[in-house]
Amino acid sequence: MRLIVGLGNPDPEYQWTPHNLGFLAVDELANRGGIRVERPEGKALVGRGKLAGQEVLLAKPQTYMNLSGVSVRELLGKYELTPDDLLVLWDEVQLPWSIIRLAPDGSAGSHNGAKSVIGSIGTQKFARLRLGCGPEHPLSSRKEYVLRPMKKAELEVAAEEVALAGDAVEMWLTSGIDAAMNKFNRRAETAGGENEDK
Repeated sequence: MRLIVGLGNPDPEYQWTPHNLGFLAVDELANRGGIRVERPEGKALVGRGKLAGQEVLLAKPQTYMNLSGVSVRELLGKYELTPDDLLVLWDEVQLPWSIIRLAPDGSAGSHNGAKSVIGSIGTQKFARLRLGCGPEHPLSSRKEYVLRPMKKAELEVAAEEVALAGDAVEMWLTSGIDAAMNKFNRRAETAGGENEDK
């Protein structure tokens, strides 16, 4: 079984913010697999089922972003899984909108949820998929930017982006991360501020 975790904040006011792209991506996966992600477990809402023919546990931590790793650690322990079985999805302001980036390991960058996961499970070696939400202009406040409601145009791009993430996750499940990276890690047309997260 694989554990697929989307990072976000549980309150309704955060549902449609850039910081909740991880949650939105898990919702997309749940829709594809007919999985209901609503059972409270390991400080998360979880759903178990099959996606692309593979057994998965989808999870949305309810701890708030900065403590996401507590939930990930509990779920790994409960299901006797290792970081090799884990994929975490989160938003990334260092990548432009419509760009996703898979990697088998790497640092958390500036993302507090990713920092929490790494600190809680004690390793950077787990698969991750970052969903770009970076603006075209410098940010005066990263926190305000990612926690504000998305504009209509951003919501449209976000819907396309989470669909793309769904395709990438299905390929990760069936063909492995190298194949998924080769297909989905296309270069941003504007490379400014890009972070390879190595």
